[in-house]
Amino acid sequence: MMKKKLITIVMGMVFWAGLFGGCGQTEVKQDNAITNSSEEGKEEGTAEEKELTGTIDEIKDFMFVVTDENDTPYSFTFEEKPEGLENVSNGDTVTVKYTGTISEVDPFEGEVLSVEKAK
Repeated sequence: MMKKKLITIVMGMVFWAGLFGGCGQTEVKQDNAITNSSEEGKEEGTAEEKELTGTIDEIKDFMFVVTDENDTPYSFTFEEKPEGLENVSNGDTVTVKYTGTISEVDPFEGEVLSVEKAK
């Protein structure tokens, strides 16, 4: 009796692992779809360019954080280093040009166009 229960549990775990593995693959496909649609948006000029000015707090290889005048931190992630990021350092006041949506709670969805020191 015990053996049968154990086999059922193991089979269930294998089944769930398969499901999660499947989810991982669909997420990759969705990422590609998102990339494609944002490229189409650029061609049509529908992606609206926005700006955020604030103090740059943290610069890493794949993201940076800018805190606005209300002390709200916004994280910007990127795949390729945005234009101008190498010219700024922690504590600088910067203007970030981007498309997409920023939120202090949700991950950044969009593209960083450039980062420059605010004048």
